[in-house]
Parts: sequence; C-alpha cells; structure tokens
Amino acid sequence: MAGRVEGKVALVTGGAMGLGKADCEMLAAQGARVIVTDREVEQAHKVADAIGGDAMALDVTDEAQWQHVMAAVQERHGGLDILVNNAGNVIFESVEECSTANFRLHLDIHVMGTFFGCKYGIPLMKNRAETHGGGGSSIINMASTASLMGYGNIVAYTAAKGAIRSMTKSIAMHCQDNGYGIRCNALAPGGIETPMVRDISGRAGQDLMAVPDGPLDANALGSPKDVAYAVLFLASDEARFLNGLEIPVDNGLYARPHH
Repeated sequence: MAGRVEGKVALVTGGAMGLGKADCEMLAAQGARVIVTDREVEQAHKVADAIGGDAMALDVTDEAQWQHVMAAVQERHGGLDILVNNAGNVIFESVEECSTANFRLHLDIHVMGTFFGCKYGIPLMKNRAETHGGGGSSIINMASTASLMGYGNIVAYTAAKGAIRSMTKSIAMHCQDNGYGIRCNALAPGGIETPMVRDISGRAGQDLMAVPDGPLDANALGSPKDVAYAVLFLASDEARFLNGLEIPVDNGLYARPHH
C-alpha cells in the first residue's frame, strides 16, 4: 500500500546514515515531506536531495539548535506530524572502565537529545488531526534491546536507552491526558548492519554486509530497512491505537537471549 504517510511532515535526527537514513528514505517513499537532520550536514543534504526532502544541521545535545530547527520547521511547513528521535552513539565500556565524560556523553546524546526533540516538537505536533485529518501525530523514540537485557560492556548506552524507554511512556501519557492527538512509542532494535555496528565490530572501513531478503537465521544481523518499516508503521495512521509501547525489532533476541 503506497502513500501510508502521504502529506505528513517528518523530522528524523541522525538522518545522514544508518538507521536514520533508512527511516528518511522509507518515509519519503511513502509520501512524507522529510527533514533530514544531522551534525554531518553535508551528508544530510545528500540524503535530502536524493529523497526530495530538506536538510538541517542539528547537534541533538544543543538546546538552542533544537529551538532554531523547530522554528524553521514551523515557518517552512506549518507544523510537524512525525518525529523520529534516532541520533545515537555507543562506546563499549563496563562500569569500571567508563569515564564520567563518556557516561555523560551518552546521556547528552540519547536522553537529552530525545528530551529536547519531544519538548520542542510537541508544540508543532499537537492537534494536527483537527486541521489535517488522520490518526494524529507520532513520536518514535529509538531505544534498544540492550536496555531490555544485560550487557556488561555498554553501561552508559544501556542506561541511556533505559531512560528513553521510561521517558517515552511519560510523554505518551502526557500527550494523551492533554488531548493533543500525539502518540509516543519506542522501538528497541537488536543488531542491525549499520556503519556504527560495522565499526564497533572491528570492520571499520569495510563495505557494509548485504543482508539477504527472506527469513533470517537466529544470529543474523538485520537490515536498516527492518527498523524503517517499523518506523513507517508507527508513523502511519494504521498505528493510531498504539501508544506508550516499546517494541523490539530484533529477530527474537529479547524472546530468546543468546548473547
């Protein structure tokens, strides 16, 4: 079914590569006007040009930049229907190895970045159905199966993703209680073949592995499009009855841990 987010305005953070790029491509292919944001603004423009969208520089840890971006979105597009808080990082360190600076870096990028996105995005997203019809606006936050399980070597990452899970529920209830017509859900991807996963797997500089179509083995990495399809569903009016959820996109990893 084509046009599942036809006419909607979407903003994706970390949209220059990996999961964010796949999200931008998927939403645009299904009819959304996509604003690609990233610190790597030149690459963001390349993605935006390829999909017929817009691009803006955004360091998600910078509150002032968030205010500037959302003001520009309001001016150019008159509001926002879809917000994908995707930008992230990961440094492999245990609790004993992790520096205070690296712990705070994870919190700044994941937690504060998601907080700022929701705080400054909600005013542009509320009550859109009243003027544009449809099932309302959608915020999609990116958690991780790492926040659902135990991994001893990524303490800062798991802490940050766990905060996103909890914050998502609070934001969902706030928007629902106030009748804003905004849903807020979190996705929890497992291992996905992205530049970040490639680099931390010791394959930096190598081409990304091709992920075959069809059923995948238990230990297989997923493709960015596997997450992008979930983003598309949550962004669409088909998901109007889903709110405050955390949904693993992980080929059964959480159901059957085997790390």
